[in-house]
Amino acid sequence: MAMVLRRLAGASGSPSAAALLLRPALTRPISTGFREERDTFGPIRVPNDKLWGAQTQRSLQNFDIGGERERMPVPIIRAFGVLKKCAAKVNMEYGLDPTIGKAIMQAAEEVAEGKLDDHFPLVIWQTGSGTQSNMNANEVIANRAAEILGHKRGDKFVHPNDHVNRSQSSNDTFPTVMHIAAAVEINSRFIPSLEQLHKSLHSKSDEFKDIIKIGRTHTQDATPLTLGQEFSGYATQVGILPTYIIALLITMHFTLLVSLIDCIALSLQVKYGIDRIACTLPRMYQLAQGGTAVGTGLNTKKGFDVKIAAAVAEETELPFVTAENKFEALAAHDAFVESSGAVNTISASLMKIANDIRLLGSGPRCGLGELILPENEPGSSIMPGKG
Repeated sequence: MAMVLRRLAGASGSPSAAALLLRPALTRPISTGFREERDTFGPIRVPNDKLWGAQTQRSLQNFDIGGERERMPVPIIRAFGVLKKCAAKVNMEYGLDPTIGKAIMQAAEEVAEGKLDDHFPLVIWQTGSGTQSNMNANEVIANRAAEILGHKRGDKFVHPNDHVNRSQSSNDTFPTVMHIAAAVEINSRFIPSLEQLHKSLHSKSDEFKDIIKIGRTHTQDATPLTLGQEFSGYATQVGILPTYIIALLITMHFTLLVSLIDCIALSLQVKYGIDRIACTLPRMYQLAQGGTAVGTGLNTKKGFDVKIAAAVAEETELPFVTAENKFEALAAHDAFVESSGAVNTISASLMKIANDIRLLGSGPRCGLGELILPENEPGSSIMPGKG
């Protein structure tokens, strides 16, 4: 029956003439497994055990494609939690009821900590502004905050738009959470992984410093060098230099302008992997929040953009600032293009290192055989001894 009603309503969820004839069936008390949520399109049934609301449920119906592998990435969801918590904190300074504001902050913290991941079912296939995911976050946080205050899910005591999404638009929240998620992932996962790889390669460079081997150009024999010298080149490709630390310190403690000037200077001096990605971070730290719909800041209080960027910086312990120009921040994603370029360069470096090591370890009888690579699983099923 639900499927019939859905088809009668049309793909958009708008009631057709045929569906209107069935309105009494839609307004009957729902089963114990569902509750009724409402939006501007009217009522819709939502599973009782889920915190999301009407707009999320409609998105599930309208974009019934993909699957778990194509869901919105978890770092984006966690970033929504950070942003909504900070928005509630700042909005309380501008008149949001503190009781509601504190409940929103508590609920948003649960999102940021990953406690409510199961309530974010949407896939990446949705409208370009990310409205559905923004509303998914608003609805989940609103219903959870209402529960914290002793109210029922769906009664709108904490409103997803008027309270959780106050002073915000999908057009500035989604670019903002993209920047937050990317910056957090780069700092917490990508750079530490590169640092570990650099440490390993540097250690091998020291270990191999007295092993003399032949050098090669275009695979042809050239002049001798040590294996340690060869690995020092790999370590430098991945490389971390003191200038990386300096760049981050400057970025954290001086103005954005000084950071940008410093990073431009570094780009002329530093050619190594970690430094490349680190030099993209000042642009990633610029947040669009406060630009609202098109960059004008409509429906926000003066200073909201600066305050929320500072709140996000405090929450994440990363030097986020408000974007200098909100029109650029909403209309373009050049920071991601820049970071992608750095990641692409690092990927090419890693591919080169891996291919070199593979070639040097070829054999064991008829290849170069200069390196003995560790065996971590059985080799060929037909040729004994083959790796």
